Amino acid sequence: MAKKKGKLRAEFRKKHQGRVRTSDLTREFHSEESTRLDDVERGERLTGKGELTRRRTIAGADNTPAGSDGLQVNVHVDETQLTHGRVLSVHGLQSKVLSDDGRLYACATRQVLKSLATDQRGVVVAGDHVWFRTEARVGDDGQSGRRADEVVTADGMIERIEPRHGIICRTSRGKQHVIVANVDAMLIIASAAEPGIKPVLIDRMLLTAAQCEIEPVVVINKIDLVDPIHLQSLVGVYASLGYRVLPTSASTGQNIEYLREFLRNRQTALAGQSGVGKSSLLNAIEPGLALAVSTVSTENQKGRHTTTASKLIPLADGGAVFDTPGIRQFQLWDIQATEVAGLMPDLRPYVNGCRYPNCLHLHEDDCAVKDAVADARIDARRYDAYCHLLEDDLL
Repeated sequence: MAKKKGKLRAEFRKKHQGRVRTSDLTREFHSEESTRLDDVERGERLTGKGELTRRRTIAGADNTPAGSDGLQVNVHVDETQLTHGRVLSVHGLQSKVLSDDGRLYACATRQVLKSLATDQRGVVVAGDHVWFRTEARVGDDGQSGRRADEVVTADGMIERIEPRHGIICRTSRGKQHVIVANVDAMLIIASAAEPGIKPVLIDRMLLTAAQCEIEPVVVINKIDLVDPIHLQSLVGVYASLGYRVLPTSASTGQNIEYLREFLRNRQTALAGQSGVGKSSLLNAIEPGLALAVSTVSTENQKGRHTTTASKLIPLADGGAVFDTPGIRQFQLWDIQATEVAGLMPDLRPYVNGCRYPNCLHLHEDDCAVKDAVADARIDARRYDAYCHLLEDDLL
């Protein structure tokens, strides 16, 4: 059933704002050529509807529901004339979309969606639910569209992106880089060795999971390369905070069956730095995937990128996983300095005990968080991670 069309004033990106001023008005003012300036004054409106404004009216649109973390405009479409599907991956201007009937399409994106002003680095991301228009193409099986295992051609146009939930994002060049969308759980993959574990990166991802209300699981892969006793204190800290910590090995199969059951009927993202074995774990969980893997550099112990774009992979037993590119830096997005302590379960109980309501728990007097650290009620390593995070990202 088609939705009722409305109108909405929306802001466009600078390069899509339409006509701009045709000459240098300042130069004309100084040269006393005021005739054109008078014309502009009469033509431009205080309401922002003149030719110099970046806001335009979009027919058939309304505001996106708050908290969707998508575009701030919801374009109405006639769903009876479109196909519904989910974005598997995005490559440049083209998105691979799996329709509800199991066919794979390569889709471009409607120009009005790409032109809207947004804080996001890209408009469409892996995991998006979309409505798209298909072209009449004949596949190898004599029907329009192609099966998920066939080579695709450009045969669709994304008309609308549904509101999102459960996104994983970071800051990239001052913009919101949404890595994946519509996620239920996140496996934070670290490796015991080759490369070594990075607790700071784990802490940042745990904050993002808490902010977006996504269930996190800390997975320490390659556990067969070290003596597990060396990781006991680190694992104990996370476990005491209520986080699920799972040692795994793609080589020996340790806890692979547990992961397989955890992923069943869930939308789960795998996130971690390059070389920790995300693709190897997925290959062990479902051998038919045959994802590309590579070794870690012996010179700097850094992984080589084998996954270049986020990819949604449906699983045979139900559910789907997101294989994401390796992340070496994870800068938080849309988290204020005063919010960080409240997102950390070990600091949260003491926040309201501070003397100042906007206390950052760094140099302030009568700080309940610092007192808890001094009394060993908060692990000193976690407090150090909190301080470094604020100083590096948010202050």
